Amino acid sequence: PRQAAGPARFRTYEVYQRERVGQSTEKIKPMQLVSPAYAADPFPLMGVLRDNYPCYRDWVSNCYWVTGYNDVTSIFTDDANFENRSKLWYYQWQDFGRNLGELPEVEACWAHALQHYAVPVAEELLQALPPEQADLALNFAARFNIHLLARLLDLPADQIAAFGTLFWNAQRGAKWQPQRVRDGRKALQQLVEMFTPLLAQRSSSSGEDLISVVAASGGSAADLTATLLESDHETLHGALANLLHQLLAQDNPQILEQVGADSRLLKVAYLETLRHSPPVVTWHRFARREVERFGRLLPEGALIKLSAAGANRDPRIFHDADTFVPFRADICHREPRGQFRADGLASGIAFALGKPSIHPAVPEDRPPSRYALTRDAAISAIQVLLQSLQNLQLAEGQQPLVRCLGLDEMYTCWSLPVTYQRR
Repeated sequence: PRQAAGPARFRTYEVYQRERVGQSTEKIKPMQLVSPAYAADPFPLMGVLRDNYPCYRDWVSNCYWVTGYNDVTSIFTDDANFENRSKLWYYQWQDFGRNLGELPEVEACWAHALQHYAVPVAEELLQALPPEQADLALNFAARFNIHLLARLLDLPADQIAAFGTLFWNAQRGAKWQPQRVRDGRKALQQLVEMFTPLLAQRSSSSGEDLISVVAASGGSAADLTATLLESDHETLHGALANLLHQLLAQDNPQILEQVGADSRLLKVAYLETLRHSPPVVTWHRFARREVERFGRLLPEGALIKLSAAGANRDPRIFHDADTFVPFRADICHREPRGQFRADGLASGIAFALGKPSIHPAVPEDRPPSRYALTRDAAISAIQVLLQSLQNLQLAEGQQPLVRCLGLDEMYTCWSLPVTYQRR
């Protein structure tokens, strides 16, 4: 046999191939992580991983799961060793268009829409509800973000429904499921076709809508589509539906009156929703280089799945972590930073809102963060709803539907049948 000169050396691939499949993981089976039960309720399984396997090697999906709060935040904020990849990367369509989301004029346009259109959009949706009974998840929460984007783009009214369908298909396609990828690519092309004439019409205007701003910046219809694709739609849609569900599910009916009368309490309830029922339960990070963490050698390019479902219910960080506490005290009342604040309080992780910031959510010398803008838009929508409807309660004999539609997709309330009376 060939004799190696000097000490034995192993490439990364050889190192983790020496691990045995299923070694020391008797409390969980890998197929559970791709099961319908996990999609329906990811929290129990992530609790098993968090309490027993801090960095779980998933041989079925060829990735590593990280589930503890401190471990998740350490990787989420470590840009030296780990990176995100764009949604266009999942489409393998790197030359499709540019994401203009970080341009100051685009950020200002987005901020203006969230600050000024949230209330009128909520009022329009509420006026369109039936008189006494409706599904708030379907007819309010799901439509709120789409109609807000339509205002941002200043879309013609007859194009809003088609835009919503295409936008939704494009977002769902940025995953691993082949059929959704094909549907998403088709939706992206159709969005470009929708935006091309609108961009040409507004190329000489000085409007404040996003299409006019992109045209003035020299962007194309593909750039506009890529910018919308890379935006966060899950947090506003998902948190709004989950917050309504959690408030209505409480045994104390006075909670709705309390949060409706006090915006500060409503902000705390919103933060607790992001902690207890985060819309984005899993975030993908990739190792930039070979990294040793948690007693493992993570190879270059390794997929690390960060679990908010595990981290946000870590009992080492949050008291009674599996319970939704509307006015929870052991949580930050400002922007999550992925770390402890000076007062020792941690905050729930909201992956899709971007990296934790070193600045306050509403600084004096810069625009509000996307975190603060999204939070305030959701709170404005809830306040309008509670001021417009009374005797709001879950419809008798009907159950809300809360789950992920598919693996790695948004966890939210998809059906919330309620009864009410208009004020």
